[in-house]
Amino acid sequence: MLKKAGLLSLIGFAFAVPNTAMANNFSYNFLEVRTAISPESFGGEFSTHFTDNSHFILRADTRFDEDWDMAGGIGFNGPINQFMDIYGQMLLHHVNYTKEEGDDSEFIYELNVGGRVWLTNQLEVHAKIGRADESGVFIGGVRFHSTDQLSLSAEARNAGIWGPQIAMGVRFNY
Repeated sequence: MLKKAGLLSLIGFAFAVPNTAMANNFSYNFLEVRTAISPESFGGEFSTHFTDNSHFILRADTRFDEDWDMAGGIGFNGPINQFMDIYGQMLLHHVNYTKEEGDDSEFIYELNVGGRVWLTNQLEVHAKIGRADESGVFIGGVRFHSTDQLSLSAEARNAGIWGPQIAMGVRFNY
């Protein structure tokens, strides 16, 4: 009888003490609009949480020459420590090339992994590396969070389709 009472007390204590689970340090619910040069392009991204540690992502970019790079997929995200998150994405792209590039269209896959780190309470650095079919992907930059809902970014990016670019963006967190 004493063993049962002790076991029940231990189980009750385990559920009464709050578990210390780390939450994500960054929001993965956002809408971003960006522009890039060399080559000149315009695009946007939408991300929303699916669960606490996964999110859906949609992305589209164009050079306004009857071309586009649209991608969609799922990602994971989670904290490393109180200042850093790790994330990754599995995306399927539909790429439509210009007439000069053969006026072709194809589907390619992308797999990437990255991290985001708070440098100060308003400044983050981020980077991701990956593979888009036969091409490498690298995106790295800095993001200034002016408020909880609005941030501005500057990036060096190579999304695997058009080569290296310099980009600026505005992100709206919700």
